[in-house]
Amino acid sequence: MNISSSELLRQALDSLRELLGPGWQVQEFPEAEDGTAGDAVADSRVQLTPPDQQRFAELLVIAQTTVTPQYADTQLRQIGTILRQARAAQSLLVISPWINAQAQQVLHKHGISYLDLTGNVSISIEHPSVRIETRGAAKSPRAPSESRTVTLSGVRAGRVIRFLADHRPPYRASQIASATNVSLPWVSRLLGQLEDQLLIRRRKRTIVDVKWPEILRARANTYDLLRHNSYVSAIALNGETAVLDDLAQQLQNDDALGKITVTGHYAARLVAPYATGGQLMLYVEAGPHSPDAWANRLGLMRADGGNVLLLRAHDDVVFDRTRTVGGVPHVALSQLVLDSLAGPGRLPAEGEKVLDHMVEHQHEWRLPGPSDRD
Repeated sequence: MNISSSELLRQALDSLRELLGPGWQVQEFPEAEDGTAGDAVADSRVQLTPPDQQRFAELLVIAQTTVTPQYADTQLRQIGTILRQARAAQSLLVISPWINAQAQQVLHKHGISYLDLTGNVSISIEHPSVRIETRGAAKSPRAPSESRTVTLSGVRAGRVIRFLADHRPPYRASQIASATNVSLPWVSRLLGQLEDQLLIRRRKRTIVDVKWPEILRARANTYDLLRHNSYVSAIALNGETAVLDDLAQQLQNDDALGKITVTGHYAARLVAPYATGGQLMLYVEAGPHSPDAWANRLGLMRADGGNVLLLRAHDDVVFDRTRTVGGVPHVALSQLVLDSLAGPGRLPAEGEKVLDHMVEHQHEWRLPGPSDRD
């Protein structure tokens, strides 16, 4: 959304007038005698007058095309603190074409009002009493051509996100690039965006803190288990448990069968029991005939709506750090959460239960960061 500050301010004030309703006056503050408009820290000052006109409120308005959590937690927080310490009569209002959920949380935490053009609004004024809370777009309305080239979607991001979740800091971008086989410039750009979103924290060039649960959730929002991993549906006539028993036996007798690992319902319930039922989901290598080859080995009958799904892995990262359960490989916990949160039906709820388990037991599954020699 390419928009000038003046047009952003005009649209935002129109939205504010509509929210306040008839009788309220919303006016930009008159220019100062020297011809300047408002404070140096703000783009405009706005006066809100209620229908009774007995008193009014003043807003210092800051217009930004992008409001990141980091910007909200630093510059905007400092301005808000100064206003409170000075006991200023004005309240701070941040306006933007769109403000993401993380930035909204930071602004709310620091008592800063905000309004975006999609309808995400939180305004709180004591005198005259004003309290407005509305919800707008959860995703950016920005056109694809305007979006940044580095996002949390795609294979490269998936590898980096898995690394950040699976390894305890400290580590540097170069070590992540080496471990994930992703170019250092691309990793650096992605880390910069994660830092803007307050999902990682760096000391100089070293990552010292990673909010890995939030990062996994953010990645899952860009991922769809069944859309990004094409699959073959099949029926196990003797049930899913018999398939797992047969698979364990075959893997024990022949370790050259190829890669296969369990994800989805059956993997989740063994970590954090939540629900019963659901299809047995198995990742296999991405070859065009891999699902059919495994279906033949396991005595499965190909059919729509079957109780077994054989998924062609979108990337070999799904086979990293597999866990052996009952003689059968299961995906790593971080991959299980990603698959579950991005899966159909009850899987997202099961994924949240697995995530709770991971938070409580992270010392058991998170690895130390790589050393320089690694």
